[in-house]
Amino acid sequence: MPNVVPGHEAVGMVSEAGEGCVRFRRGDRVGVAWLGGTCGSCGFCRRGDENLCLSPVFTGWDRDGGYAEQLTVSEDFAYAIPPRFSDEQAAPLLCSGIIGYRALKRAAVPEGGRLGIYGFGGSAHLTAQMARHQGAQVYVMTRSESARELARKLGAVFVGDAYESPPDPLDSAILFAPAGDLVPVALKALGRGGTLAIAGIHLSDIPPLNYSADLFYERQLRSVTANTRADGEEFWSLAAEIPLAPTTTAYPLAQADRALRDLAASRVTGAAVLTV
Repeated sequence: MPNVVPGHEAVGMVSEAGEGCVRFRRGDRVGVAWLGGTCGSCGFCRRGDENLCLSPVFTGWDRDGGYAEQLTVSEDFAYAIPPRFSDEQAAPLLCSGIIGYRALKRAAVPEGGRLGIYGFGGSAHLTAQMARHQGAQVYVMTRSESARELARKLGAVFVGDAYESPPDPLDSAILFAPAGDLVPVALKALGRGGTLAIAGIHLSDIPPLNYSADLFYERQLRSVTANTRADGEEFWSLAAEIPLAPTTTAYPLAQADRALRDLAASRVTGAAVLTV
């Protein structure tokens, strides 16, 4: 991706509105997420699955993103940010929060059900708050002791190591950790008819599955791909209602490299946010 500014969760004030812009005015606070554009004409777009668009435009990948002082966005793919969130709080919600919300939908947690969460970083700790708000019991399995402590503070009924079996069969599970060898672990933790949603873009190889042990009794395995704008609007309403409390660590824009190094070394709890 030559000559593209990275960064796919950005919040700021509208400095200028282009001709024909009707949703936002100068001075409005908006955010832009990973999905920055779609064709609107393929079969997936026409049926409402624009996250599967055949010609998508992604922020920070196909068009300049938020590691900058200014950027240009399509008003159709911008979100009004609820006033109860600061810029630092809102920025990580634009991907971590929205993707967590879609993963929660894909996991199909029944009312009052048991949800297992594997990995507990930026998106997972937000998803746990949404799930608990909707009445689910949350079980967290993760390798990091600091993440386990955060899970306890957020009300998880069980917290264990990434490969530890929860004490009760799960109705649903979401895999946030990019570790394919956790797929059979999570599937085995599901009860009959349970659903596992894989929330990440990348995943290491999944080891061979045993049909009887891992998938029988109508257990389901689903992936999660980006989000629709409808997901985003639903998410922001829910986030303000809860309200979500993102855990963040702020870095000046000039220290973006340091922030990325800290993330790679698991030195960040929650989400790293660049400020201008």
